[in-house]
Amino acid sequence: MNKQLAKREEHSTLQVIACGALARELLFLIDQLPVGSVSLTCLPAAWHNHPEKIVPGVKRKVLAARRKGMQIAVAYGDCGTGGMLDAFLEAEQIPRIAGPHCYEMFLGKAEFDIEMETALGTFFLTDYMVRHFERIVMKGMGIRQHPELRDMYFGHYTRLLYIAQTECKKLRAKAAQAATELDLDHDYRYVGYGEFARFVRGLPPHDGGLKTQRLFYRNEGALEWQI
Repeated sequence: MNKQLAKREEHSTLQVIACGALARELLFLIDQLPVGSVSLTCLPAAWHNHPEKIVPGVKRKVLAARRKGMQIAVAYGDCGTGGMLDAFLEAEQIPRIAGPHCYEMFLGKAEFDIEMETALGTFFLTDYMVRHFERIVMKGMGIRQHPELRDMYFGHYTRLLYIAQTECKKLRAKAAQAATELDLDHDYRYVGYGEFARFVRGLPPHDGGLKTQRLFYRNEGALEWQI
């Protein structure tokens, strides 16, 4: 983090700890808040493949923020921690956004349930996953090198659903190509920022405390951004 960002963080009263896969969206939303009121720190998105790293990483971020006297909120799903993240946050009385994973957070629970009822075998893509589909799925899962793995991983899926945060023709075309790569039907929903918008609007401190009515308490190197 450069000196300018470090200087800005001195004036922040609240830090959001988030998954790196949400950085672009959260930065956009935080930019709508008073300048310098909220800082964002993200853990590596690749930790979805190593969920055992998430809780220790969040703990380190919490300790660092508390040393600076900052309030804390978390923008993470359970993300494979088996309830360990929520157990830690509940013990520390740290709020996080509601929902088990970002797909439901972007869609909203009711819409997510409808989509799952429509096609139980749905593989979801967000803007982030579309941008990095080749690296995360085709190469990261070994499919590019071993094409036979595609059916092993995706044989029980029937469709790819791109839930878009932005209306981008290039990303939409890439999502359609991803569906072809995986031999799945392709659907598209523009959902915007979903529950994340409400989450961020509830963040600014008021009278020394968080506006927690829109939040709730749930029983290696990281990149940092500052708005």
